[in-house]
Amino acid sequence: MEHDEPMGVITTRSEMGAEGPVPPLRTLWQLLETYHSLVYYAPERADRYARLGLAGGWMGYFATRSAALGTVPPSVVTACFYGFAHRLVARALPDAWTRTTPADALAARYDVVDAAATRLLGPHGRDPRVAAVAELLVRGVGSAAPHGRPMFAAHAHLPCPDAPHLALFWAATALRELRGDAHVVALQATDLSPAASNVLMTALRLTPGDQRTRRGWTETEWADATDSLRARGWLTADGDVTLEGRRRRAQVELVTDRLVDHAWAGVGEDELALLTDVLGDLVQAVVAGGGVPHPNGIGVPRVGRAP
Repeated sequence: MEHDEPMGVITTRSEMGAEGPVPPLRTLWQLLETYHSLVYYAPERADRYARLGLAGGWMGYFATRSAALGTVPPSVVTACFYGFAHRLVARALPDAWTRTTPADALAARYDVVDAAATRLLGPHGRDPRVAAVAELLVRGVGSAAPHGRPMFAAHAHLPCPDAPHLALFWAATALRELRGDAHVVALQATDLSPAASNVLMTALRLTPGDQRTRRGWTETEWADATDSLRARGWLTADGDVTLEGRRRRAQVELVTDRLVDHAWAGVGEDELALLTDVLGDLVQAVVAGGGVPHPNGIGVPRVGRAP
């Protein structure tokens, strides 16, 4: 899907590998995830995080994303983030907290978002409807149950900024972490280990081929996870995803949906349409400006507008 397509119905590439309409709430989650993800790819982050003494991209990532939890041990971050090998987390934490504080790391994160959103959104960022959408999303954060959702609870506890584009990021972050927490539950219920979940995403071409090194897994760990998926009938001998593998991966997404859709219980059809429309414009601007690449290590699908 090209960036300059006419505006129309939201489409995305699903976990089953087919492009077409997706359920409205799934589309909404994908739009929120994409808007949030601009913080991971913004070039502004390198200088801003370096000023805190955070060395390299991974130290900046682990410190700023986990800062809402406070100075917890790296094992806690590994548990919450799920898809990373512990050795990768332990190289960044707790060393990051000898250089800066969680409060300063969070402030730097919002500085990056402020700069990136201002640069990428253009006139869409000045749309008066952004404030209304941010208010709706803040309401969604307040409606969501925090039980068993540690990353969501930590981010929802942070103060919400006043500026609409930052309030939108605050809410999008809390809600994407809500879905992330639920996704971990769904992965574990399906007996998908952290390494195996990454292998499957790579096989589905939802992430780049270097996902093994990006997530810190050794060749042996990656091979063992691949063999486990073959033994379950989810991968072929050549590493392609079988129909059963696609079906089971799609079930993981459906379970995740069921665990988080309560956040939108008080949102009416008109409000959902407003959310999708405004977020669609913002995300279109972000993606068109190169703010979130595809494919990416997070597995965020390309969400765009079709004729």
